[in-house]
Amino acid sequence: MSTTSRLYLNGRALSTYDDSKDLDPSVLSCDYGVHASQIISVLYFLFFVLGLLGNLLVLWVMLKGVKLRSMTDICLLNLALADLLLVSSLPFLADNARDQWVFGGPMCTMVLGVYRIGFYSGIFFVVLMNVDRYLAVVHSVYALKDNTKTYGIIASMVIWIIAVAASFPVLMYMKTNDKKTFCQAYPTGNQKSHHYAKTIGIIRMNVLGLIIPLCVIGFCNSRLHRLLTVRSSRKQSMKLVIVVMVAAFCCWAPYNIAAFVKALELNNLIEPSCEKSKAITLSLQITEALAYSHSCLNPILYVFVGEKFRGHLFRLLNKTPDNGCSGSVYSQTTSDDRHTIAV
Repeated sequence: MSTTSRLYLNGRALSTYDDSKDLDPSVLSCDYGVHASQIISVLYFLFFVLGLLGNLLVLWVMLKGVKLRSMTDICLLNLALADLLLVSSLPFLADNARDQWVFGGPMCTMVLGVYRIGFYSGIFFVVLMNVDRYLAVVHSVYALKDNTKTYGIIASMVIWIIAVAASFPVLMYMKTNDKKTFCQAYPTGNQKSHHYAKTIGIIRMNVLGLIIPLCVIGFCNSRLHRLLTVRSSRKQSMKLVIVVMVAAFCCWAPYNIAAFVKALELNNLIEPSCEKSKAITLSLQITEALAYSHSCLNPILYVFVGEKFRGHLFRLLNKTPDNGCSGSVYSQTTSDDRHTIAV
């Protein structure tokens, strides 16, 4: 006799499957409750409103008050676009966390696809900013090139292509179930195929979204730290890049870790029990909410950490002229530092 059990993607119930005979009986009878889902739904709507307003503000400042002269200017602009993509999925995911999916199959593919692309592109642009800082400081000739903006546009296009490519394997499976009541991101023909596909998806997310970015950023910053002990004047100029990087990984790393623990549970590498399963599901819900909060955190960081950005914002709000100030969020006081962030 088959048993129907809910599957979870990122802590949300997304689909059902009917071949659960291999699951532990204590897990099958586990009642996950709906209280956490109700709270998560409210948080998602809150993050959507804050993230939408904040990132639209960033786009307004970057497009109206900044001339996008540097790679990091372009990265900040694309980060805002990536965050807007991600927050645009939150109203649908909020409703799905509270109840079943009611938006149909095409919207299922679109919403979860936008979520994945927004996630990968956001992380990749943080990495690109750090690589740019490394090249500008360690290989200073790179920072003096007049066509840095062109390189930034080309690099941004490549990042978006890579983000779509990283999301594509999962995009193939995004659809509603036969009854169109759940939006599913992995094949659910049977338990084993679902667990295998979900495990591969979690490993891919951890490798592309956490391990490789951390290795690249760790290498760049280790070299920069040794160099900046001598050239201390550069330290302050990198504050915004460092703060944005730390915020991104503090928000997303816990979710990656919780998802990895979920993969261990799916493959019976953790002793199955109702309490452990409920704890893992709750950790996924909490860490996912923390990850989504990052979409409305970046605009706050730009205002409180980036002095140049704050100056452009106040100038636009007060409708005052530029008065010959730099059109970038960078300082241009010397030719050597023409592409460093002014904080």
